[in-house]
Amino acid sequence: MKGKLTVLMITAFVDMLGLAMIIPLLPFYATKMGASATIVGVLIAAFSIAQLASAPLWGRFSDRYGRRPALLVGLLVSAVAYVLFAYASTLSLLLLSRVVQGFGGGTIGVVQAYVADASDPNDRAKSLGWLSAATSFGAVVGPAIGSVLIRWGHHAPGIASAVFCILVSVFAGIYLRESKDDSAVSSEHEIVPQTSSGAVWSVIARPREPAQRLIWIYAIAIGGFYGTVPTLPLILADRLPITEANVGYFVMYLGGMGVFVRAGILGRMIEWLGEVRLTRLGLVLLSIGLALIAAVHSYLTLIIALTLMPLGTAFVFPCVTAMLSRVVPKRHRGLYMGVQHTFGGVSRVVFPLAAGIAMDHLGLGFPFIVAGVLVLFTLLLTTSMETYATTRAAPVT
Repeated sequence: MKGKLTVLMITAFVDMLGLAMIIPLLPFYATKMGASATIVGVLIAAFSIAQLASAPLWGRFSDRYGRRPALLVGLLVSAVAYVLFAYASTLSLLLLSRVVQGFGGGTIGVVQAYVADASDPNDRAKSLGWLSAATSFGAVVGPAIGSVLIRWGHHAPGIASAVFCILVSVFAGIYLRESKDDSAVSSEHEIVPQTSSGAVWSVIARPREPAQRLIWIYAIAIGGFYGTVPTLPLILADRLPITEANVGYFVMYLGGMGVFVRAGILGRMIEWLGEVRLTRLGLVLLSIGLALIAAVHSYLTLIIALTLMPLGTAFVFPCVTAMLSRVVPKRHRGLYMGVQHTFGGVSRVVFPLAAGIAMDHLGLGFPFIVAGVLVLFTLLLTTSMETYATTRAAPVT
């Protein structure tokens, strides 16, 4: 598994690197074309909407035809999107590039399903943590590379991102082998075969079932974190002497902590506490970190909050995803990984919109308090989790 995970980590890192290179440039490109702030918001949201809509489709495709073909096609679709981005001369073309990027990026659930297929159940959360660390590292260094490349012209970052995607697709095509039949699922909760839309609806209609509980925990936690973090500069600029010149350092600390925890201590924490208890601890830490942001009036409080939040997310997301991979039948694993990202994507669209409205009408700290409370309430969904998401599963034979 180590060799496969290494190849997958390199693939995920380069894929995220290309995406992160162009994200900070998008508002500048759009405003030069005459876009308002609202249009910029639409362009940003278009990626998430396309990603959440396509994720279950990619998952079902990978369940039927294999993880490897889905990943390779997704990379090539992303390469096309980056070329569109590089040469977009109108807002409509820029929007099209974002939609195509989102469609290509919908394979994130397939990547996680690959890890679940190919890893020992006991090491699954740790492997997912390493994968997430590689992705996060790409997100940390990508913006800096994009800023350097822009010196070579308006088209350079988009073209470079496309080249990266093509190169990593060739790399993955050579070294990445199909994983779908590499392992057996040690414990399955039978799920009636479903279409993509049926699987999505089941999360709403049957929220008390094991897989659906885990998806709701993931969706609320990811919305609470990623839905409020983009608004963080607003409250920091109001409370502390933080400006455009130095806010990037705090964002880099936040991202760097996430990489450190996933790559450095996640495995040991899983061995010590187990996935269920570590999930609960992560939810508590994340909720406290969010609430502390609302109370930030000093650098000490800010650093504590920016430490607790990535600790919480690094504990919650890999563990929840690993448990989800065990409570669904293997033949539906890709589908439900995609459904998880669909609900996570909805949260990442709804939470920022709600946070912006709340900041305007109820105060800058209000969204962080609400997000913290919602995350804390997901602890209720972890009751009896030990009975259906065992931490130590039987070895794969």
